[in-house]
Amino acid sequence: MPASPADWRYRAPAAPSWWHRHRRTLRLLTLVTVLALCGLVILGLVRQQTGTLGLLVGLGLAVLPVPLLIAAFRWIDGVEPTPWRNHFFAFAWGAFAATLVALLTNSLATTWLVTSLADGDVEPRADLLGSTVIAPIVEETAKGAAILLLFFFRRRDFNGVISGIALAGITATGFAFTENVLYLGTAFGEDQLLGPDALHESVTAMTFFIRIIVAPFAHPLFTALTGIAVGIVAALPGMGRALRILIPVLGLLAASLLHAIWNGSASLPDFTFLFVYALFMIPVFAALTWLAVWSRRLELRTVRDTLPAYAAAGWFSAPEPWGLASMRARAAARTLARRTHGPSGARTVAEYQHFATSLALLRARALHGSPAPDFQAREQELLHHVWQRHGVAGPPTASAAVNLNRYRPTGPPGPPGWGGAPPAYGAYGAQQFPVR
Repeated sequence: MPASPADWRYRAPAAPSWWHRHRRTLRLLTLVTVLALCGLVILGLVRQQTGTLGLLVGLGLAVLPVPLLIAAFRWIDGVEPTPWRNHFFAFAWGAFAATLVALLTNSLATTWLVTSLADGDVEPRADLLGSTVIAPIVEETAKGAAILLLFFFRRRDFNGVISGIALAGITATGFAFTENVLYLGTAFGEDQLLGPDALHESVTAMTFFIRIIVAPFAHPLFTALTGIAVGIVAALPGMGRALRILIPVLGLLAASLLHAIWNGSASLPDFTFLFVYALFMIPVFAALTWLAVWSRRLELRTVRDTLPAYAAAGWFSAPEPWGLASMRARAAARTLARRTHGPSGARTVAEYQHFATSLALLRARALHGSPAPDFQAREQELLHHVWQRHGVAGPPTASAAVNLNRYRPTGPPGPPGWGGAPPAYGAYGAQQFPVR
């Protein structure tokens, strides 16, 4: 801690005004109101196009892939999980705000194209230009806005590429959900018009097969490119201003291009769509999946390699970094704590794992030449949170590492003294942080 009050970073504030006392509540209410209004408007527009029965059928079918996709992105982000409130905002933004912006803008753009083109086949050309040029840019920009908002206003929870992929994927999942409601509801209406006795393939079944079974990952795949670009900027805070602007723009353009290729292939005849799907979309999806899994493992390895130096200073016992670097050991530690201390113990261990991971990644970025501007203050805060919970969370974490054979003693873990050595444990107890 700073030696004298003159060097203190955090000072007692002056008497806050009414706005400062209630600004967080007012911002939250404003955000919820805006999203709710967007949701009501988009619900009315979809119902107007599909009818009430079509809307209900679309909702029932479109919701099926949502839990699986959200669970997948939460799993990817599981090493240093983003708070649920951020992911809830991302999904709501994609489902309500982004779809409303995209629906209105695409409709206006298509109308403008129809009135601007002077050739005979106006509508087909306008639809083609709208789906392959305008719609990808508009939709990816609308979805990417959620990523940028969380990057600017929830910066501490946005730590790198993994955070970007998870936020982008959940935003796009919300967008795809509302879009699928519209497409499936419209398809159901077409089937109703043709009647049950007509000899035709079910439009609803075909739409469900393409959008829910074959390509539920399409929108998350596109937007993930934007998330990766913003995540790179988040992981490298020392980057120059020009690159901090250029990289997200390139990510957005790449997402729009991939989206345009997908939409264009669906408009071309014969088996073009299948060729694009098999030879282009699946390999890109596999590459991004590999990147997400590899980044997740890299974070765990960073935890294992960085925390031993804090263990040498006395903040952790020797096995704990190994227990914190294994998702299986983390789950076992929470189970052990639940048996001993109940649900509150498991919650304490989960918080301990989160703060320890944040500490390791913060230190690793500093070691690689990209320290956060407020590195020392953030390190002190994280050490404070770790120390408060160590009495409850430390023993089950160490036990899980040993029991699962994760602990591999390798000699001195690194230079001692990172963060300062904590005092004797009994002097302060498990729930008190030493003031230094």
